[in-house]
Amino acid sequence: MLGPVILAASRSDRMRRLISAAPVTKQVVDRFIPGETVDDIVPIIEDLTAKGLELTMDVVGEDITTPEQATHARDAYLALIDHLKDLRLGERVEMSVKLSMFGQALEGGHELALANVRPVVEAAAAIGTTVTLDAEDHTTLDSMFAIHEELRKDFPQTGCVIQAYLFRTEADARRLAAAGSRVRLVKGAYKEPASVAYQDKHEIDKAYVRILRILMEGEGYPMIGSHDPRLIAIAQELAHRAGRKLDEYEFQMLYGIRGEEHLRLAAEGHRMRVYTAYGTDWYGYFMRRLAEKPANLRFFARSMLTKG
Repeated sequence: MLGPVILAASRSDRMRRLISAAPVTKQVVDRFIPGETVDDIVPIIEDLTAKGLELTMDVVGEDITTPEQATHARDAYLALIDHLKDLRLGERVEMSVKLSMFGQALEGGHELALANVRPVVEAAAAIGTTVTLDAEDHTTLDSMFAIHEELRKDFPQTGCVIQAYLFRTEADARRLAAAGSRVRLVKGAYKEPASVAYQDKHEIDKAYVRILRILMEGEGYPMIGSHDPRLIAIAQELAHRAGRKLDEYEFQMLYGIRGEEHLRLAAEGHRMRVYTAYGTDWYGYFMRRLAEKPANLRFFARSMLTKG
């Protein structure tokens, strides 16, 4: 499987330098990450929302090693929220955050991440939107869920992400499928050991459907994070069986992947949210996108060969 190899490369300084220096890299990265600053991304936000789409914004960043870097990450999200306020698009655009960017892995990281993310959640609520806590590797999840639970006491609309390939996720889904909850289900993109996660794609897909059924039959708000046409069709069928209206769940896909499908689902009346990342520290995010989907890797390799 190429996925684990690519994820290992995402942590290699040598590979980072090699890929970053390739002439074609920026052209390919731009497919997934359409800007480095808030000003770069504003036209993208305006264009997508004008087409009837919604967004979740991710300020990309990796390898936070100091509390000062975590504070900088917090301030980057607060700057984004200020721009959304000026655009009056708060209700159409939410934010996704990785708690590792807010200092979760540092000494005292749980408390530090909570202290840094709370002002972002507060500011988001003030403009009529919300924040979703992204899932990272399995060792971080207990902390993430505890922070999620704490934030929901004051901001019940705060969402979280669960990953279908982890054995624990069905139990997490049952706990989270309660009234008022917002849960994004994804397959999972981190290299996880066989002791905690399914390794076979078919088993992951079956787990995804089982968990999606739990969410659809629950009282929360499911967010289907997938580009897989089969899983999208299954999600629609499960929603229908559960008696859900079109505004009682949503689809989420990455910017740069299956753009025509984004527009098709929106035209059918579905809530369709585009996960849009921006920032200068793009390498780790970019490599995870390659690891998630072989077609992305083929796209990159073809571009390297034809435009390098």
